[in-house]
Amino acid sequence: MSELPGRADNLTDGPRRSYQVRPDELEGAVRETLSHRVALARPLSVDPAGQAIRRANRIRRRRTAAGLALAAATTVLLSAGMAQFGAETRRDGSPIVVIGDPDPTNRPLPTASIPGPAPSPETSNALLVGETLVNADGRRLVLPEVGPAERVQPLPSGGGWLVVGAPSTAGRSLWVVQDDGLVQVLLAGAGAIVLAPDSLQVAWRDGDDLLVAGVVGTQLIGAVRTPVPAAAEPVRFVADSVLVRLDPASAGHTLWRPGAGPLPGAFEQKSLNVYGRLPDGRLVGQVATTDPARTCLAVLAPTRQLDPVRTGCGPDLSRDGIGGVSPDGRWLLVNGGTGKTGRSLLVDLQRLGPGVSAVTAGPPMTGAVVWGDETQAAYLDGAGKLVRVDVGEVRAGKPASPAAVPGVSADDRPILVQGF
Repeated sequence: MSELPGRADNLTDGPRRSYQVRPDELEGAVRETLSHRVALARPLSVDPAGQAIRRANRIRRRRTAAGLALAAATTVLLSAGMAQFGAETRRDGSPIVVIGDPDPTNRPLPTASIPGPAPSPETSNALLVGETLVNADGRRLVLPEVGPAERVQPLPSGGGWLVVGAPSTAGRSLWVVQDDGLVQVLLAGAGAIVLAPDSLQVAWRDGDDLLVAGVVGTQLIGAVRTPVPAAAEPVRFVADSVLVRLDPASAGHTLWRPGAGPLPGAFEQKSLNVYGRLPDGRLVGQVATTDPARTCLAVLAPTRQLDPVRTGCGPDLSRDGIGGVSPDGRWLLVNGGTGKTGRSLLVDLQRLGPGVSAVTAGPPMTGAVVWGDETQAAYLDGAGKLVRVDVGEVRAGKPASPAAVPGVSADDRPILVQGF
């Protein structure tokens, strides 16, 4: 094809472009161009290294905060008294509670043995003799770490017992003794300790306060406290409330329901002792009269004031407070008289009223009264002998007689235990 006349091939006025480029020169030019582009630093829209550093800083801050929170929580628990022992406690201190055992592997385990003759098969209850728990079948569990005790009850879930230690210069202790031999302390250095009948709750005096906590496994949980007068102490559980004796030297009880506010203020008091609870929730107790030398039995309303709703006077009652109501609420075993005239009395609560009468049931009682059923009860006399009461025989004029417990020496002071 011929070129247009007067029109050059190159439209510019500069030197003509050369197309004579060797392949190796073109390759070198491309390499040089790419090397310049790589050497030029350009800002990245995403910085992976920076992101990794910032993420690590956030993780470290979170871990530090979690560690501080855990340390603070541990400090709060320790300041709440979960691992503090001492002979005295104050309200600005905290309840002396030990949750579990930090290292139970280092504790020697109690041993079970069957030395000596077994108790009588008729003994449906168990005895705690010194440091040994003895059941009706003769099985014995030695508790070398618990020491002298004043009350024993089965654990709520079975498989062991709650043991309230005898008072000492350092106060009382509460122990868990499991049937596999493990012994753990729940409370130490406390004042008076009482257990709910089902062993699901415990109340104790600590310094100027009264506390209640639940028993779950081998732990105390959900402690609630309230300030109490200097001489006040817990006596027993009444449903979910705690019966509190305001002053042992005078008449006066009240019911405190944990979480429902402090103890009530002063009001007229007549109750001297409370022996038990009727199926309808009312209580059976001993009340004062206008005659300082005379007291009466009464059915008390389950209110803070424990007002008498029915009274029966007649028997000469002891003021030691020992007694027990049968499970059906029909019978009361209570101590009557003092000194040589002392004896246990059986009272028919259905006939409680003016001129109520009582029949002699046996020798005076010490410690707890354990009712096996509606007509069978057991207790220990002053010599540590076992007394088994049959309501039918007592009403027929045949008081119960004490019997020595086989294998128990006269120097031992056994404790009657139900449910072992």
